[in-house]
Amino acid sequence: MATNLAIDEKLLEEAKAIGKHRTKKAAVTEALQEYIQRRRQMEIIQLFGRIDYDPAYDYKKERNRA
Repeated sequence: MATNLAIDEKLLEEAKAIGKHRTKKAAVTEALQEYIQRRRQMEIIQLFGRIDYDPAYDYKKERNRA
């Protein structure tokens, strides 16, 4: 899908250099992947302390399945 975006040329060139990308597309694609990954991690972090676990659950017992 072709898309036209007005991206700051200095930022794009810096991203290409830092990421050692040959093309603008490669730099933008990786930047979007990292953005998505970071946002998903933030969603998971917000769940800390909100999930109730069964205190009787023995995770070590589950490891010994044959």
